Parts: sequence; structure tokens; C-alpha cells
Amino acid sequence: MSLLLLCSLLFLGSAILTGLFRWVAPRVRLIAVPVPRSAHSRPVPVGGGVSIVVLILLVIAYCYSTDQIPANEFAALMAAAVIACIGIVDDIKQLDVRWRIPAQFLASAYVVYCLGNVPAIDFGFFYFPESILLNVLAIFALVWLLNLYNFMDGIDGIAATELIAVNLVSLLIVINSDAVLTLLSASFAAAAGGFLLWNWAPAKIFMGDVGSSFIGFTLGVMALLSILHGSMTVWTWVLLLGVFIVDATLTLFVRYRSKQRWYDGHASHAYQNAARHYKSHAKVTITVVLINFFWLGPLAWLSMQHPKMGLAITVMGLIPLLLLAKRFGAGRENFSLYAQ
Repeated sequence: MSLLLLCSLLFLGSAILTGLFRWVAPRVRLIAVPVPRSAHSRPVPVGGGVSIVVLILLVIAYCYSTDQIPANEFAALMAAAVIACIGIVDDIKQLDVRWRIPAQFLASAYVVYCLGNVPAIDFGFFYFPESILLNVLAIFALVWLLNLYNFMDGIDGIAATELIAVNLVSLLIVINSDAVLTLLSASFAAAAGGFLLWNWAPAKIFMGDVGSSFIGFTLGVMALLSILHGSMTVWTWVLLLGVFIVDATLTLFVRYRSKQRWYDGHASHAYQNAARHYKSHAKVTITVVLINFFWLGPLAWLSMQHPKMGLAITVMGLIPLLLLAKRFGAGRENFSLYAQ
């Protein structure tokens, strides 16, 4: 099957499945009812990301059945199914963090076990060698990535467009060097496109934890695979996901430092403050897309051309995002740009 045909089928399948799930969701009580911190003012079906989950798992299974993915990599990728199950339970009935976080750590540890030691990281001026510490850091990174993707799914279209942008740039980088990542990146972009037809502002259905946590976790596994394959570096992935990483991390830091209950639900991410300021989800989402394609994407490609400069390129790429997130009050409740 050609890549173009596969992507066409995934796009169409995602659009159809999401539409069907939009009809099913209210009948199984998968409804996001507005609360004071919500970005929507009416009940909206939630859990639409299940369409992306189902299609991507089918692609992974297809790759394994045709010997395109070895058994250990298949097992690592399929751990995302556990994360998706936790997410759908959380969408239906708020799952206690005491159950959710340990399960996420177990799934992440299983991924690292399946893939073996994480390769050394080149900082340019020194190597972080293969070690147990690096494996532990990879586990924490997987857990953080799946949670931050969930945190950043707070306005219409932003999580789906981020997924499209990240995977299109990834596709351009690996298309001639990594067959597995090429297939996964193209599949994610196509499936996200079909879902976005229903999720663009004003959204007719939300992705839900089932989608956002699955996506964040799977992107983390893809990052590990690409590092093991030598087709991408850790710096490339940090740049590709730079908007989400910076906003989520700075927001958590600010809330913790200001002694807020940082683990409680909130709407004080920079992108949420920006959406309220401009009274538009679409404007913020489009801005994020432009940043991805015209700033982070070229730098991600550059980090692959000059791997020893990866850290320096990453710092150069993220500093403007840090300043922008700070400008829009990441982590600050009741933020007003005019009060600056």
C-alpha cells in the first residue's frame, strides 16, 4: 500500500469515526460540561481522540504483521494502548491521580525495558553516556510528555494541529532514513487531520484524555525509536514540541513557586490566557502552527544537520518561546495583558 493511499484512508477513516463517536458520546455520558475554568460555554462531547487511537494502533499492528517493526518495538508502541484505556476511564469518570500516575510510570518503564538502554546524549561539550540514570530520566520524560500534552489540550484545535505540524516536519526529516518513523509520522498527521474537521473552533467534539495522553505517550516512544535508529536526536524532538514543552513546564513552575495548588485543574497556561485576550481559539492555534512551521521546524532540521550544535540550536529556539509564554502570564490566574 502506498503512503499516499494509506494517509487518504486514515484521514477519511478518522473523519468518519470521529463523527460517529460524536453521536455515541452523549449516549455513554461522555460530555464535557462547562465549569468556571472551561474555555467553552456549552456541553460538548468528549473522547473523540479515540478515533486517532484506534487507527494508529491498527497501523502499528499492520507494520508488525508485515515485519516492518521488530517485536520489541511493537511491544513498546502497544504500551500506548494501556495509556489510552486509562484516558477513556478518566474521561468517563475522573480517575484518582493515585491510580493514574503509577500506571503511567509502569507503562513508561515497560517501554524503556523493551527498547533497551537509551543511547548517549551529545551536549556538544560532553556526552551523557548510556546509564541507568539516563533510562530513569527517559521514564520520567515519557510521563511528563503524556501529561503535558494533556495539559495543552485546552482550546479548540490546538492539540490536533500540533500533532499535524510535529509529524509533518518529522516526516520531512526521516522520510529517506527511517521507514518506521516515516509511516508513523504520516499516519499521525493524516488521522489528526480527519479529527480536526470536527475539532476546529468552534469544536463539535473534544479529544479527551484518551486522545491527548495516548498522543503524548506515543510521540515519546517515537522519539526514543528515532534516537535508537539514529534518524533524529533528542534536541530535534525538544524543538518540534517546543511550544507545548515550554508553556506546560513554565506554567507548572510558576504555579508551584507561587504556592498555588499546581496539581489542581486550572486555565492559566499562556495559550489559554492568549485565547481569552484575543477572544479567539483559532487565532492562537494558527499562531502555534506558524511557529512550528516557520521557526521550530527549520531549527529542528538544522539540529539534525549539525548534531554537535543541537543543544545551542535548541536553546536559541526555545528562548523566544519562553519570553512569549512569560509575556502571556503562564501559570498566573486572572491574567491581563493590559495590566503588564
